[in-house]
Amino acid sequence: MTSTGPDAAPCKAGPTSAQVRRWRRHLAEERMEARTYRALAENRTGEEREVLLALAEAERRHEEHWLALLGERALPAPRPSLSVLLGATLARLFGTIFVLAMAQRSEQRTSYDIDDDATAQMAADEHIHGEVVRALTARSRQALAGTFRAAVFGANDGLVSNLALVLGVAATGMDPHLVLATGVAGLLAGALSMAAGEWVSVISQRELLDASIPDPEAHRSVTHLDVDANELALVFRARGESAEEARAHADAVFERVMGPATTESGALAVRAALGDGGAAGRGAADEIGTPWRAASSSFLFFAAGALVPLLPWLAGLSGPVAIAVAAALVGVALLVTGGIVGVLSGQSPLPRALRQLAIGYGAALVTYLLGLAFGVSAA
Repeated sequence: MTSTGPDAAPCKAGPTSAQVRRWRRHLAEERMEARTYRALAENRTGEEREVLLALAEAERRHEEHWLALLGERALPAPRPSLSVLLGATLARLFGTIFVLAMAQRSEQRTSYDIDDDATAQMAADEHIHGEVVRALTARSRQALAGTFRAAVFGANDGLVSNLALVLGVAATGMDPHLVLATGVAGLLAGALSMAAGEWVSVISQRELLDASIPDPEAHRSVTHLDVDANELALVFRARGESAEEARAHADAVFERVMGPATTESGALAVRAALGDGGAAGRGAADEIGTPWRAASSSFLFFAAGALVPLLPWLAGLSGPVAIAVAAALVGVALLVTGGIVGVLSGQSPLPRALRQLAIGYGAALVTYLLGLAFGVSAA
């Protein structure tokens, strides 16, 4: 490290222009992150608010480091990069979950590890900040998981399947009105199928969860068990404890139930040991989402996605022009949806966007080539 604190001189000959540009970029990013955390804290209370304000304070300390190195070169105030500004705009559009996801991504991709002008403490701070934001984001991601999964799968399936369908039939030389009719039929059939599939999937998952939740009335039977046979130990063994651990666990429960403690205290002990099927079961079910919400999300987003490749024919285009425009529109939509998924998962958006594009275009190319082959045969 050539600098270990704000007061350290960068070098005797003065900083290079490349160093100054890098320091100004770091300064702009630290200020943007601090503003983001403070803005989030305004809408939070309790411990979460304190955590966000502590993150903002840490970014302020980093800001002071770059200000000390820059001196008068810190003016005029540097502007964040275009990508940072774009991310902030998307964050405002998509809400808190997107803000936190963008913040997590920013903290994780820190370049302080390889920047000789950043201190080791600053680099460590950024890595830990990434974990802090990951924890803050986890609850929002869980609440979003069921509906978001259905929405993303629905939109992408609509984009890819209907593009493949209309390109396949258009390549045969079919009349534009028939291409459009085929696309509309594909939109409705696919949307209904996706909605039905999501409803069945979610309701089945919730039923499986319900079957795995402990019986809330099971604790009432414990006081009537044979203490010597100790059937309660079998419950704990079935849950993964060794025979010795299960026996000791069961003995401790019996001691609470049969001892001088109150009946209420014993009941609470048994409930804690067996589980009452309450919070855990509800939390898992909430993470999956409701079947009707998942079904409606799938229907609407599939329909929206499937409508995109039909737009050229709805606008009166036909032939190769319509095919090219449809492919371009779907390509943009796939890049956007793939990038959003990447950001919300705390990962780099570009690889996910390109992956979505490659998958979508690959499927459409196959059906287009098949359409050409059938069209030539029919001719």
